[in-house]
Amino acid sequence: MTAITVRDLRKSYGGFEAVRGVSFDVAAGEIFALLGRNGAGKTTTVELLAGFQRPDGGQVRVLGHDPVKDRRRVRQACGILLQEAGFFPDLTAAQTVEAWRAFTPAARPAGEALELAGLGEKAGTKVRQLSGGEKRRLDLALALLGRPEVLFLDEPTTGMDPAARQATWQVVRDLAADGTAVLLTTHYLEEAQQLARSLAILDRGELVTSGGMAETLAGGSGRVSFEAPPGVGPEDLPLPVTLEGGRMLCRTQDPDLAAQELVGWAAARGLRLRGLEVRTASLEELFLEVGGDA
Repeated sequence: MTAITVRDLRKSYGGFEAVRGVSFDVAAGEIFALLGRNGAGKTTTVELLAGFQRPDGGQVRVLGHDPVKDRRRVRQACGILLQEAGFFPDLTAAQTVEAWRAFTPAARPAGEALELAGLGEKAGTKVRQLSGGEKRRLDLALALLGRPEVLFLDEPTTGMDPAARQATWQVVRDLAADGTAVLLTTHYLEEAQQLARSLAILDRGELVTSGGMAETLAGGSGRVSFEAPPGVGPEDLPLPVTLEGGRMLCRTQDPDLAAQELVGWAAARGLRLRGLEVRTASLEELFLEVGGDA
């Protein structure tokens, strides 16, 4: 089942077009990464999907509903973790969750939500005494209170230490395995590559690439690199290469085949390609290719 449908979505602020004709789908049980540099339109897109803003054009459906016209239905079915949330600093973590439970239909018990977010031991700690990463986990606990069918996560692990980030990743995976559709924005590209099955990259409000994670990466540029053999220049090699810091670098969509050709060329001339490295395309490299250099 398609949980989120976006068609030709548009939003402007004065003369600035923040989102320009964006289209994608997110299935139930899918983790979808929406990526882009700062100002690319990610947060605006999330706010439009969640019903916080009205689009200027196009169509959005969340679980079949218009998030503006059917705001109550959509809000009841969604969990939302935005980049910034306001807490009362002198309430404890447990008191904060209990306060939110009053506004959340069929909410989880406060202790369950805190344990799920990895904050069980901090239930009695005042918010002002929590670290930045712990406050982010409190945000997550609130987003999960209503057992959401759709979960919006905008930079969910900012400020978390590596252990907390890994634990949060597992929570997100478990939710998706249970059928929750997750739309994730993050600047941690490793996070997106670890979690997401599909992705879209925005640049200046426009969609520049989208599709399955594995298929999209397969279409990116892998690389073969090795130490430059003595007396050999880039022009001598059978494939296009560049010389960077004493290493030869070949960018290609099929790095395995390129490596075989280069090793065969070297063997025929009695040369060794020392320090040979073969890498498929990473999400970071793809992002830099198509989504800007920030």
